[in-house]
Amino acid sequence: MFQRHQRSEALQIAAADAVLVVLALQASYWTRASLPLREFYLDPTDKLVVLAAALFAVVASGRATRVYASLSAAERPAILAGTLRQALAAVLGLLTLLYLLHFDPPVSRLFLVLFFVYLVTLQFIQRALAERFRGSLRQAAGTVTSVVVVGSGTRAAELARDIEASERHGLKLLALIDCDRESASRVTLSRPYPVYPLAALPHLLTEQPVDEVTFTAPVERLREMRDVIALCDEHGVTTRVVADFFPHEHSRVHFDRFGDLPMLTFSITPASDMQLFVKRVSDALLATVGLTALGVPMLVVAVLVKFTSRGPVLFRQQRCGLNGRLFTCYKFRSMVADAESKQRGLEHLNEKDGPAFKISDDPRLTPIGGFLRRFSIDEWPQFWNVLKGDMSIIGPRPAVPSEVSQYKIWQRRRLRMRPGLTCLWAIRGRDGLDFDDWMQMDLEYIDRWSLLLDLQVLARTIPVVLAGKGAH
Repeated sequence: MFQRHQRSEALQIAAADAVLVVLALQASYWTRASLPLREFYLDPTDKLVVLAAALFAVVASGRATRVYASLSAAERPAILAGTLRQALAAVLGLLTLLYLLHFDPPVSRLFLVLFFVYLVTLQFIQRALAERFRGSLRQAAGTVTSVVVVGSGTRAAELARDIEASERHGLKLLALIDCDRESASRVTLSRPYPVYPLAALPHLLTEQPVDEVTFTAPVERLREMRDVIALCDEHGVTTRVVADFFPHEHSRVHFDRFGDLPMLTFSITPASDMQLFVKRVSDALLATVGLTALGVPMLVVAVLVKFTSRGPVLFRQQRCGLNGRLFTCYKFRSMVADAESKQRGLEHLNEKDGPAFKISDDPRLTPIGGFLRRFSIDEWPQFWNVLKGDMSIIGPRPAVPSEVSQYKIWQRRRLRMRPGLTCLWAIRGRDGLDFDDWMQMDLEYIDRWSLLLDLQVLARTIPVVLAGKGAH
């Protein structure tokens, strides 16, 4: 299934959920009000607030649990499991929102239980019916896309099977074009399809309702098909070229233009300029708030650092930023002034594998250094790095150049996003993690990145830092 189909169906599921939330809330309200228990009533304003909170909780939980991205290709057991997971997360989120809104008196617990039951029931019925009749509804609505596959051998056959398996998502395999054939024949997948030679494609475009033509020929054959691809373009038929002749295991692929020159782009970093812009604006705002709110405490920390050990208040160190760009990272000094020169004599105590260096009860720590590190107070000045654009609030740990020079090739991929104050490693063990685990978590963050993931990491980092867990 194409990603555009996946996004479209995710939006449809979310829209259906919005309608079901209204129905489930109203049914829950009527049921609870009719029970011979303590009187239950919500005035119109409170009902609107509960409705808004429920809509937000249900749709947000659908995104957070990745249900919207997976349901379109799921079978009924998976649909039920995903529906239960989403509804449970939604009700927990709704409870949290209602608690924060300080309803007085509190909203009936039985009303929320009824909402959960009605919501799960309506969602499962709607989703099961949608899965059962999606193909028929598309056929009736005339939204089926007829596809011709051009290629040869197993590659073309595998693509044809995948398209055939996506019929319920609006794709219909019309025919195959075999580049190596001289005459027409037939091939049987789940049912028989005509197979034509390449010379028959112009006639097929004229005589058949072809919506899309997908080329999966080897790259050397594609050069020979320039006129055929141009012909599809002249007919106004959508043309796709399978680009598996380039290695891109981790990369996202998108098409772009430089002037009039078309380019196929492989990139591991997010391609959404708007989301990256929102992330940068959010970083700047949070850094400004952080520097303002911590202004006085930072002055206190600066005085304590100055009067408890000799040396500068701030520790400045070159770190590797986005794509390896060097920048000066600022921290409150938590070690003696000549700590870096003393590291060589402590290498035998290193508790980390790989190029990282970390030891418990480091003898180079100042009298208050351990406290600063435990609660990440030493990193407060890095809000200035965030404001400048050297760092982000959420992102891989900024590494020193000597560490980066020892990276394995697969580890260098973590430099492709702006480093941050916190990331997945900070909420899964902090300093207790092995170096490779640390690297894997940074790569996981890059591969899964979204604004929602940033919010989740930030929300989970706060209690970890306040408790001083995992740092030494």
